[in-house]
Amino acid sequence: MTAPPHDCLARNEWICGAYLSSRRQILWDAVLQHLQLTAVSVLLGLVIAVPLAVAARRWRWAAGPVLGVTTVLYTIPSLAMFSLLLPVYGLSASIVVAGLVLYSLTLLVRNILAGLRAVPEDTRQAARGMGYGPVRLLLAVELPLAVPAAMAGLRIATVSAVSLVTVGAIVGYGGLGNLIYSGMNTYFKAQVLTASVLCVVIAVAADLVLLGIQRLLTPWTRAEPA
Repeated sequence: MTAPPHDCLARNEWICGAYLSSRRQILWDAVLQHLQLTAVSVLLGLVIAVPLAVAARRWRWAAGPVLGVTTVLYTIPSLAMFSLLLPVYGLSASIVVAGLVLYSLTLLVRNILAGLRAVPEDTRQAARGMGYGPVRLLLAVELPLAVPAAMAGLRIATVSAVSLVTVGAIVGYGGLGNLIYSGMNTYFKAQVLTASVLCVVIAVAADLVLLGIQRLLTPWTRAEPA
């Protein structure tokens, strides 16, 4: 018995409009979970990375250990990382978030530190001469000037997180990765392709949004040369 010529689901085609219309809610829920896991992971990573980078910039002896530890964390395979975190977080979304936070630290810390180190010493001295204390100097001068490098790291970390969220499917919290994983097990072509394309769309959209935010935060980088 052959499938009807108009039934792309029955024929298990890669591109199938019927899949989109019949699984709209499932796709929407997967996209929302994917976005939530990515956003929470990157934001927590940023909250942790900023003080680590500041400490590495202020105390040179701390730079080596901070960069070394974050680099080692990044080299741990994702499956091994989740296995190590499993006794702490169990089979929950927290295990995926924790893993992604640890992975993001390498990219975030390195770029924020590079941005802080790139701030001209003359600028720091001028700010101190105007009465800026260490905290005000950091918040009003160093961090704003480090934004371009920091945002570059944030963009890479975000795109990387969008991809790595899919690995969370092994614990049932992988966003679109859940659909990819189940689609591969059942050889459901439309589901695998659709979920994969949506991952790419999310990554590209997130990168463009962050690029726009970067341009808003750093208007001086858009100034045309005279």
